[in-house]
Amino acid sequence: MSQAQTANQPAKPAASAVAAENAGVAAIRAALKTLPGSPGVYRMISAEDQVLYVGKAKNLKKRVANYTNLNRQGLRIARMINRTRAMEFVTTHTEAEALLLEANLIKRLAPHYNILLRDDKSFPYILVTGDHDFPQVLKYRGARNRDGQYFGPFASAGAVNQSLAVLQRAFLLRTCTNAVFEARTRPCLLHQIKRCAAPCVGGAGADEYGELVDQARQFLTGKSKAIQERLAAQMQSASDNLEFEKAAILRDRIRAMTTIQARQDINSANVNEADLVALHSAGGQACIQVFFIRGGSNYGNRAYYPAHAADAEPEQIIEAFLGQFYSNKTPPRLILLSHKLTEPVVMTAALTDRAGRSVKIEVPTRGRKRAMIGMALVNAEQALGRRLVESASQRMLLEKLAERFELEGAPERIEVYDNSHISGTNAVGGMIVAGPEGMVKNAYRKYNIKNTAIEPGDDYAMMREVLTRRFARSLDEDPERLGAGWPGLVLIDGGAGHLSVAAEVFSELGISDVPFAAISKGPDRDAGREQFHLPGRSAFRLDSRDPVLYFLQRLRDEAHRFAIGTHRSKRAKQIERSPLDEIQGVGGARKKSLLHHFGSARAVSQAGLIDLEAVDGISKALAGRIYGWFHPDE
Repeated sequence: MSQAQTANQPAKPAASAVAAENAGVAAIRAALKTLPGSPGVYRMISAEDQVLYVGKAKNLKKRVANYTNLNRQGLRIARMINRTRAMEFVTTHTEAEALLLEANLIKRLAPHYNILLRDDKSFPYILVTGDHDFPQVLKYRGARNRDGQYFGPFASAGAVNQSLAVLQRAFLLRTCTNAVFEARTRPCLLHQIKRCAAPCVGGAGADEYGELVDQARQFLTGKSKAIQERLAAQMQSASDNLEFEKAAILRDRIRAMTTIQARQDINSANVNEADLVALHSAGGQACIQVFFIRGGSNYGNRAYYPAHAADAEPEQIIEAFLGQFYSNKTPPRLILLSHKLTEPVVMTAALTDRAGRSVKIEVPTRGRKRAMIGMALVNAEQALGRRLVESASQRMLLEKLAERFELEGAPERIEVYDNSHISGTNAVGGMIVAGPEGMVKNAYRKYNIKNTAIEPGDDYAMMREVLTRRFARSLDEDPERLGAGWPGLVLIDGGAGHLSVAAEVFSELGISDVPFAAISKGPDRDAGREQFHLPGRSAFRLDSRDPVLYFLQRLRDEAHRFAIGTHRSKRAKQIERSPLDEIQGVGGARKKSLLHHFGSARAVSQAGLIDLEAVDGISKALAGRIYGWFHPDE
């Protein structure tokens, strides 16, 4: 990459829609004056320094210039331009490099107007270790910094566990740690049930065990047929020689390999290493199914539901998905897609660069590969159907909630608040968020209570602080309420007193259009007899069989769980802190020296000045400071 450039405009709120349009276009025009015609990545930034959109271009100047003509833009893009107050640019050597940088920035910044990949978790692998004379086979997740050969990725831990079970039965490889291996004096239970060759106690020598490891590696790289034929010949030979026990062991090993092959729901014949990526869209949503084919076997699949505009084309969605999905993974040699890409050459070059070897992207139209993609498409369609049904059920609950609480419409965002403390100590507030798709866990927030004037245990004052901080910040960052972060309902775990606190906070902040309510436990704190408090209405209860009641209980319980978990975490950290942490000049290294010398913080507090001076790294001045900290009267 070469240089980075920034163009900034004053972040003044617009007085009208026209002024907003002019300000957005003006910021873009200002950036064009010094913009080169080279490949690169651009960021559109709001007045609140929020990144609205990240894009890439073969020619930055031409691409960005398109945004200055509002008449050519759709409503969504025009709204983004209206909010733009600054732009940032990074030039790159090639368009492929720009694509990779764009994908990384989208994942890191999650801009509102981009297509976003959600739930991009790492995948587990099978590792055959290479740092021991008798290799171990194990499930592995994370950076590949241990010696050995990695096989995968697998779609889930369950898929890895199934394969490991087969490897144990078919190849009798050890799964124990090196420490356990060295300490064994007799075979473990796994050997007794014919799951391990017991190399720890000489059950298999180095050569014999090495052959088993080689067979396992061949199996994992797709050469299972050759291994099965070899084992079948050995089984027949053992049977002919009346070695029936040996023949039975070989038979069980063959059956184990056959079992995992029989479970393949996608016939991957003639495809050794590939990812199948199939997209189905309906109802303004999309599901992308990814199947992992490695060694000719199906290593499982995973469904993704990227966030995108309702009018996004399938080609745009799948292209954005590929860039983000492979930004932290090594692409396979072949990627089979259900839809064509808008820029296949650029994507191929980018993924080839990411993998460090050739990567091929295909959209098969006939033959076995097309059948494989067809099966992946069926899975995507079924998964999206299930999700839409679940969303419809959630939407129905939200609509019924709107009826019960007399809201103008079904809330798109519900925020639930709860506090947690023990006698006022380590007080925290928790906020959870729910919407049409269920709990929105990446929107959860915790609030450490900062006001030292609050009396211990004053729940009302703590709730006042939490609500004030949350909504004062939102008013500051989004005064025109253009973003999606404003709730359609605020629900507080508490009674009429908590409701009054919320009313006072909203009145002080000038917020009059955010509905709020409180939920309190009923008599004897019985679940099902909760009372609901709304402004201007008497407290009321919902029927114990009303699904809305169960929904609200779940929200309240989730907020309670989150607040308590946050409180416990804070309390545990405080417990772990040492009095030494409070002394100026005692950092990590000196703290370690003191604890190693005296054995505990309590012993340090009781040590004499001369003893403290004897510790490595502790000067006379610091020893005096430490001694004075624990003996202020002296």
